[in-house]
Amino acid sequence: MSANKKKTVAMPSKEQIETELGKIKYKRKFVSTLLSTVSILVVVAALAVLASTLFFPVVQVSGTSMEPALKNGDILVLVKSDDVKRGDMCCVSWQNKTLLKRVIGLPGDLITIDDEGNVSVNNVPLDEPYVSEKSLGICEIEFPYLVPDNKIFILGDRRETSVDSRSTAIGCIGKDQIVGKVFFKAWPIK
Repeated sequence: MSANKKKTVAMPSKEQIETELGKIKYKRKFVSTLLSTVSILVVVAALAVLASTLFFPVVQVSGTSMEPALKNGDILVLVKSDDVKRGDMCCVSWQNKTLLKRVIGLPGDLITIDDEGNVSVNNVPLDEPYVSEKSLGICEIEFPYLVPDNKIFILGDRRETSVDSRSTAIGCIGKDQIVGKVFFKAWPIK
């Protein structure tokens, strides 16, 4: 026998070639779809971060000064705006901290709080269903108090312990310190 015998290799059938080509096409389509999906998710995440940063900041409540309306740990979505009205809850920046309080007085308003904690604005008593226990709390200012131009007077809902515009350390807040007003509570959902 000769040492140079040639081995014959069987050629694949047409069906085998078509099956392999189908597998290759499926893999390419799968990879293309996967890359497309990941790209879309990255764009959506980037847009969400951008919207959150520029228009709708998200904050988590830390502390109890806004109870019972908001509890420690609640997650809120804000609207970036300094156009606040009396009664709005807003976040303000103060000494590298973010405070969450309720707007009570606007520029030019005359604020009065009596010894029982009843609040009046421009000699009109406020209806405050969000306050569970009225209290004068920690107060270092004298009443009646005139809110200065371009400032707002803020109070926490839990008046007996909240540190807010009644404290000379915080005082009235400038509109440039407003981070945003509360748009809705994102968590927990009730």
